[in-house]
Amino acid sequence: MRSEETSGPPLGLTAVLRTPARAAEPLFAQAPKRWQRRLPYAVVAVAVLTLLPVTITVLTNDYKAGGGWAGALGVAQTVPLLLAVTRPLAAWALVLTADTVGALVLVHADRIAGQTWPWTPMVIVGYLLLMACLGLRESIRTLIGVWLATGAVGVLLDLLPPDGVTNTHALLFVLAGVMLVVTGALRGVGDAQRRVAEQESISEAERAGRTLLEERARIARELHDVVAHHMSVITVQADSAPYRLPDMSEEVRQEFTAIAASARESLGEMRRLLLVLRGDGVDGERAPQPGLARVQQLVEATVRAGLPVELSMTAQAALAAEAVPAVDLSAYRIVQEALANVVRHAPGATTRVSVRHDAGAADEVLVLVVNGRARSAPVRLEGPGTGHGLIGMRERVRLTGGTLDTGPLPDGGFRVAARLPLHPAAEDAS
Repeated sequence: MRSEETSGPPLGLTAVLRTPARAAEPLFAQAPKRWQRRLPYAVVAVAVLTLLPVTITVLTNDYKAGGGWAGALGVAQTVPLLLAVTRPLAAWALVLTADTVGALVLVHADRIAGQTWPWTPMVIVGYLLLMACLGLRESIRTLIGVWLATGAVGVLLDLLPPDGVTNTHALLFVLAGVMLVVTGALRGVGDAQRRVAEQESISEAERAGRTLLEERARIARELHDVVAHHMSVITVQADSAPYRLPDMSEEVRQEFTAIAASARESLGEMRRLLLVLRGDGVDGERAPQPGLARVQQLVEATVRAGLPVELSMTAQAALAAEAVPAVDLSAYRIVQEALANVVRHAPGATTRVSVRHDAGAADEVLVLVVNGRARSAPVRLEGPGTGHGLIGMRERVRLTGGTLDTGPLPDGGFRVAARLPLHPAAEDAS
């Protein structure tokens, strides 16, 4: 049920009249208040309850049409008005037919002379009410057709007018046209306001989309100009070091080779990120993503950076995770972020990385990264940390339907434990 109050300002009756009804909706169906939505029904009901007895009385006493004819015409000319709120076009067809039949019946009434014909005063009142409902609901083309049909029926009835009557054909034709113009104009204003509001909404969405694309393009430019540039310089320096310093030892030469390889790998991931930010997300998504098969390389690079890391990974875990790309990528990123946190916050700490496959009822890949106490001072970064590392881990685990447990250890170390289900849909369903 609709609320009696809306978040916006209350609409007056004029504003409600300008609010067009959608197809198959009653008049004022979009009004914010209950009494406004029920108003058309009340007006039509009062009109029918008033016109029905008045029509029967006038036809019986003034026109002397006979009680049976008067009752039948009264019901036929007024009761269809009850459809005007929801189906005004059908109501119009029924009422016009009943009014036409009534005009033909009154030709033979005993006291037709001196009365109005072909449309009685009650017919004119009910017809104008019907025109108001039509004007607020139907299209301009339909309204023109209704108005012309009303005039055409009046012209045909004028071909056989009784003697001494007051012809009301022109009066109804003019009044119906005025009512259709007024209510149709109100509806036109409402339609125009609705189209303007829709256009503003579309324009706002387009502006938001453009702003997002511009921001992504700006970030992509900054990443390219700053990060990618420095990574390229590191790669070139590491590759050229053995030629610039020919007397270096083999261990130092291998260290520079490892630095160059890590820098090239970082550049590759940076290019995939730039593709996404620039809107070429399809190509970025098609690029190969790292998985558990590359954890060994990740650990070796971390060991070369001076962090003692022990890796324990079962082949079943790597194969199982590879079968579910989301789990494979998430497991790799969790290990990568955990090792990066150890390098930053606990340099020199002994670290154990364990990746295994639990083939039980849960069918999970278990990732465990545990480090001891730091052996040297934490790495000082250029700025304060954002704390996005653990948040990113939790988000990856949540998206795969798994669980994450992180926290400090009694000996001063830290623990990261993740459970990644290989069948997230089945897990959620259970």
